[in-house]
Amino acid sequence: MQLGTDHVLVRVPATSANLGPGFDAMGLALGLHDEIEVDLLASDEITVDVVGEGAGQVPDGEDHLVVRALRHTLELAGAPLTGLRMRCTNRIPHGRGLGSSAAAVVSGVVAARGLLADPQSLDVTTMLRIATEFEGHPDNAAPALRGGATLAWSGASGAQAVDLEVDPRITATVLVPDTQLATSRARGVLPAQVPHADAAFTAGRAALLVEALARRPELLLDATEDRLHQGYRAEVMAATAELVRALRAEGYAATVSGAGPTVLVLAAERQTAGLDGVLADLVDGVAGWRAWRPGIDITGAVCRSGSMDQAFGTVAGRA
Repeated sequence: MQLGTDHVLVRVPATSANLGPGFDAMGLALGLHDEIEVDLLASDEITVDVVGEGAGQVPDGEDHLVVRALRHTLELAGAPLTGLRMRCTNRIPHGRGLGSSAAAVVSGVVAARGLLADPQSLDVTTMLRIATEFEGHPDNAAPALRGGATLAWSGASGAQAVDLEVDPRITATVLVPDTQLATSRARGVLPAQVPHADAAFTAGRAALLVEALARRPELLLDATEDRLHQGYRAEVMAATAELVRALRAEGYAATVSGAGPTVLVLAAERQTAGLDGVLADLVDGVAGWRAWRPGIDITGAVCRSGSMDQAFGTVAGRA
């Protein structure tokens, strides 16, 4: 496979995985984006300039996650590996449960596709499977790539995903602390087994969540109940657990975003004004927490390469 251009610009959204009961399966793309600009070089030099989140902390060369994903994808496509100069404008907080690593991986995969002379040789499913090799789970990678809400799983042929309908009346609000939490630590407190009753309860709520997202936002509170992971993780994110509990007691569908410690709140339009008042009491003025309403991203990853402007979400259709 030959390269078709030496410059691409990629934008990828933040994501919130699980949405309560959809553990390792459901995810939602949010209106907060990282942007990656890549220029191929004639030399073997690899340089990475990071602005924003992670600046001065993440690798600035071959070991950078975007670079690794990009070069791996080019290698799989049989394209020549060259040096590159990359500029990352990072807006997605790291270590907060907002899919920053998935965004990095998807950025690299999509950038590699945009560099190919025949980008259509890599379809959305193939890109998801490559991204999942890095991530281990497709729950964040799927919405980062496809936008909107997704249901993802891994089978004999690799990772796959389908889009979930989202009622336009639903808004997404995130409450983000200034402290990080490693995903490995959040996973480390999960038990190897759970009671059958808890598994059955959560499976039912996950099924209900599909209906609540699509047509019945008034069911979101019940539909986001979970017994598989959030309760166990409370010991490593006490403030998050308390915020989730307090918001749910007020009638709002609050969940842990991904592995935490960010809190995601899904609300119908009619609840938004009341939610702002509750957040003013619970979060505003509390040191270390900030709340914002990023919106739901339905475009997914976007790649600009030469005259091509390709999006992979529900607005532009599937590649």
